[in-house]
Amino acid sequence: MNGRVPGWARGLCLAAALAVPCALPAQPTGLPSMGSASSDELSPPVERLLGDAIMEQGRHDPTYIADPDINQYLTALGRDLAAHAPQPLEQRITVFPVRDPQINAFAMPGGYIGVNSGLVYAAQSESELAAVLAHEIGHVMQRHIARGISQQSQSTGIMVASMVGALLAALAGQGDLAMGVATFGQAAAIDRQLGFSRSAEQEADRAGLQMMRQAGFDTRGMVEMFRRLMNASRLNEGRGGGYASTHPLSIQRMSDIENRVREYAPKAHADSAGFWFSRVRLGLIQSQSNADRQRMQLSLRTDAKEAQGVRKAAALYGLAWLDWQAKDYEAASQRLTEARAAGSAALLDVLAIQLERAQGRDALETAAAAWRRWPGSQGVAVAYAQALQAAGRDQAAVEFLQARVRQWPEAADFQKLLAGSLDHLGNAVEAREAMARYHEETGALSTAVELLQQARTLSDDFYEQSRLDTRIRALRDELETRRALLERFKS
Repeated sequence: MNGRVPGWARGLCLAAALAVPCALPAQPTGLPSMGSASSDELSPPVERLLGDAIMEQGRHDPTYIADPDINQYLTALGRDLAAHAPQPLEQRITVFPVRDPQINAFAMPGGYIGVNSGLVYAAQSESELAAVLAHEIGHVMQRHIARGISQQSQSTGIMVASMVGALLAALAGQGDLAMGVATFGQAAAIDRQLGFSRSAEQEADRAGLQMMRQAGFDTRGMVEMFRRLMNASRLNEGRGGGYASTHPLSIQRMSDIENRVREYAPKAHADSAGFWFSRVRLGLIQSQSNADRQRMQLSLRTDAKEAQGVRKAAALYGLAWLDWQAKDYEAASQRLTEARAAGSAALLDVLAIQLERAQGRDALETAAAAWRRWPGSQGVAVAYAQALQAAGRDQAAVEFLQARVRQWPEAADFQKLLAGSLDHLGNAVEAREAMARYHEETGALSTAVELLQQARTLSDDFYEQSRLDTRIRALRDELETRRALLERFKS
């Protein structure tokens, strides 16, 4: 990926700013084949390993946005599109946001697709956002990244080996954020040499258009988004970066998509509340300076006055959020009431809980009511768990969080919250086990092993110690498998 990209994201853009999906399962006995010397692509296990290793470092970067409702919305959108892919994907899509106003998106090995906050905020419809994700998923489906890395030049191969060396150090627990940034810088250099061909971009366009249509989105959104991206590219000409610089939007590509869209009957798509609220939330997160906040506030006021329905509600939510940040709680509460009159969304309830807690009130009743309304919202679940903990009801929090772990096994943050309540209750062994699961699910296996060893030391129960020994051995075996795969890839 060229141009201005967050340090860690540059590493994620390992393959021309578009990527691949899936989480790494426990490795079976023996090493997966990386493919013969004549193979034209990397094996899926190696792709997943690279993605998991880079992502484990990336989660520590300040530009990574760990917002449960936004991550949940983006990943659900990506997986909905992937479910309608023309052919099965070998990896599972995970979409995450990055705080960067530049209009860009990228993908990396392992099924992770990053979306800049600037791109989401620039989208004027959910179909436009779906168009970018569908294009990225098209690259994943065609395994363009694996082919690009396999066909790398000698100089690129040296950079790949250097990057993998840094990942190996992190796997051994010797890495740090500075090393991670260096690794991502190397990956950015690799990315500049792994440009997708015109035919590969066209393949991703066509596959993405089919996904959009089958998933019920308005295919005209791809045309509109590509035009918007081309305009943004012209405005930023000479400054580098941008989606069009990493995915050249030629007239030929535009004409091909326009012709294909004309073949379809127009299909209106009702934008979800998740889109409009995530769009506003990301716009707020990326507005770091006072000038940015003022511009954001002006835009939100315009939407609050002129828009209708859920878009109006999202704008009012944004204004309430700004009032909350300014500690004008009375104004924030008034905006929140207006927003609820225009539409409903889980983020409105999350903000209501935050407002009560900011004023020193017991938000437990509000949080419980919000959970009853939004049993599918990870953000509301987190807010409810935190309200239980703040009220000193850690046993109830443990029971609630254990149920959420079963509901969303991929959402590692619930394990971290669970560990906190277990620790408050004096369950030191179980608390360390929960934190070990958190680190295991986020890729930090060496840290998970250390926590399980601490748990074993604290336990005096033979059967519990045996169970912990089994888990420690399994994680060590997986660490060795990952290390061996990376070593083979490095060489």
